Amino acid sequence: MNATPPIRATLNYSADNGRRLNTWFYEPDGEVDRNPPGSEPRTVAIHDGWPQAAQFSADRQGFEIHDFPADFTAFDDEAAVKAAYYAQVVEHVQRHSGARRVLVFDHTIRRRMPDDLRAQTTVQRPAVQLVHSDYTVRSGPQRVRDLLPDEAEALLARRVAFYNVWKPLRARVEELPLAMCDASTQVPEDLLLMDLKYRERTGEIHVMRPNPAHRWVYFPGMDASQALLLKTYDSETDGRARFMFHSAFEHPHTRPDAVPRESIEVRTMAFF
Repeated sequence: MNATPPIRATLNYSADNGRRLNTWFYEPDGEVDRNPPGSEPRTVAIHDGWPQAAQFSADRQGFEIHDFPADFTAFDDEAAVKAAYYAQVVEHVQRHSGARRVLVFDHTIRRRMPDDLRAQTTVQRPAVQLVHSDYTVRSGPQRVRDLLPDEAEALLARRVAFYNVWKPLRARVEELPLAMCDASTQVPEDLLLMDLKYRERTGEIHVMRPNPAHRWVYFPGMDASQALLLKTYDSETDGRARFMFHSAFEHPHTRPDAVPRESIEVRTMAFF
């Protein structure tokens, strides 16, 4: 594909105000210290990744893009997604990561939805317009322990990485594309911890404070035959990318009649 010039768009970074960032998915009893993320929006250049598509590496930049079969279309049938689509994802992650074993543990379909959190379900959610990475050095291993308690310690003694496979459902992406931060342009001081407060548990992810050194990339016009491989956690500490930050964003050149974006992301654990 021919390159398009970088566009300038707003991404929602988070302020490092010395307090623990948090998002609440229920209304708690009494007063709590609310400290929501996304309070430091910045207008940044976002580069067309297509000319370098073959050079991106999940171990260097934290993401890759590859062809993906577009034959599965029954995304509204959750049982079919788990029975048929998950197998395609497992094969895809193994082929491109070299993992000896891959486990799918959930998926989310993203569509434009009301801001009201009560409209969301565990599967149907709006696109996330927040600079974030899905796991931390604590929550990544904890997820393995939660899902594979009998095997966890043996598995965690070796390398473990989490990959999301993100792709459009059927139509070409015409609005709300996904931007990725080249992980080689971030430094540890950029990473902030955030709690996800659910009634039954507290999760932990990374958000990020602004840094003009960050280089942002997107792939304009992605269609259902293409998938992003996003590495959101890696236990290895040898200098490879461990946390890849990403965000949906409002493209400034989106047509008023653009087809609303529909995408699926499948989350996997890869064991080496």
